[in-house]
Formats: sequence, C-alpha cells, structure tokens
Amino acid sequence: MTLSPQLRTAGTYMLVAGAWIWFSGHLLGNLVHDPHKIVFYQILKGWFFVLSTGLLLYWLVGRTVHRLNEANQRLLDNHEQALRVLVEAMDARHKETSDHSERVVRMATGLARLAGVEGAALRDIRFGALLHDIGKLALPDSILIKPGKLDEDETRLMRTHPNIGYDMLQRIDFLHGASVIPHSHHERWDGTGYPQGLANEDIPLAARIFSVVDVWDALSFSRVYKPAWPEDEVLKYLRDAAGTQLDPRLVQLFLDNYPELKALALTPSA
Repeated sequence: MTLSPQLRTAGTYMLVAGAWIWFSGHLLGNLVHDPHKIVFYQILKGWFFVLSTGLLLYWLVGRTVHRLNEANQRLLDNHEQALRVLVEAMDARHKETSDHSERVVRMATGLARLAGVEGAALRDIRFGALLHDIGKLALPDSILIKPGKLDEDETRLMRTHPNIGYDMLQRIDFLHGASVIPHSHHERWDGTGYPQGLANEDIPLAARIFSVVDVWDALSFSRVYKPAWPEDEVLKYLRDAAGTQLDPRLVQLFLDNYPELKALALTPSA
C-alpha cells in the first residue's frame, strides 16, 4: 500500500518525536537527580526538541514538495508531448513545412528570454507559440490551403480563428496564460489588427514577441500561397514594419540578436 505524502510526513515526524521524548526523558531522569537542575535541563531539552523537529519538518516537507514538483513536471511534459502531436497533425493539414511550429516555438522562446521573460510567463509563451493557430482547426480546408488570395467572405471567416483559439484554450486550466498568443498575435502596433484592434503596449507582450517571430517565419519559408522570400528582403520587411505592424523595440532586439535566434530556430530540439 502506498501512503499519501501528508501521512508519510506526519508519521515520520510522530515516530521521531515520540522516540526522542521517551528516550531523552528516561536518560535525563537517570542522570540528573537535583530537582532544580532537572527543570533547567528539561527547558534545554525542550528547546533542542523544537529546533531538531523543526529541521526535520523542513527536510520532510522539502522532500515532499520536490517529489510533487517532479510529478507535476512529468505531467506537464506529457501534456506538451500530446499537444505537439496535435500540432504536427495541424501543420500537415495546413500543408505547412514539417518544422514550422517547432521553429516558432524555439525562436519565440529565445526572443522572450532576451526580452527578460522568465518562469511561468516563459512557459506560457512556449505553449502559446506552439498553439498559435489552434483556432484554425474550426476552419475549412478550402480556406486554409487555398493557393490564391482569399475573398472578402473568406477573409472574414479566417479572422475568426484567434477568438476560436482563445475560447479553446480558456477551457484548459494550465493553458489560460498561453491563450494570449493565439488571441492577439494578429494585432498590430498601430491598432489596425484584429480581432480586438489593440495598439502599442495594450497588446500583451507575449503576443508582440510572437508576432515578430511569426512574420519572420511566414516570409522566410514557402507556403501554399507564396514562395519563400530572400533573407535580406525578410529583414528589410521587419525593419519597415517596426512601429506600424510590429513593436519597434522587439524588432530591434530581434535584429540585434538575429544570428543567434536564427540558429535557435533552425536547430531541432534534442
């Protein structure tokens, strides 16, 4: 039978504390017979008991928390593996290059680190980048893989996918924070984007970071509706889009660290 962490911790504490009280009491009774001295030693023994059991509790709780964190990380890793399989199927359906989603995850995470993002916010960016187009699952193939330009009705339908993706991820507790990228990566710095028409720093930082990466990837690799652009034209587009489509500070950060970020994007994860 496997004991629960709290029962295992409490049981260990009670066993050690009980043994200490029993043996130290008998030892003190045999060694000290002066009633005045025994009070002093009882007080000293009590303080030693508080200190030692406090340290014991600290170690037991720390060990339990460490085990719980490891279990939680394993669970999160399993969730991520399942999501990656889903995204690979999405990429195949959309006729994207096989490494598209992995590329933008690696590059967005790298740019986010350069921008000072860390901890849970960095994890949200990783998941958000991976699932940035999850809302397109609800759209028909006639729109997703159309080789030519979308007409007005098709464009209107295509522009529903950020809200659809946001609604999907809001139903999953550990993806709440990641939902800002699917929801807001089509917003523009000048406020002319969609679906909310946000502008400047009203656009969540995660979405602004991802937008820079997404534009680079969309232009740098061929799609069903366009060939890949030459690298110098891609970088020129990013410079020209700074302050209109994209956050100018993040574009500059991207360009300043471009060789490193490009290498990160093009190097498959181990």
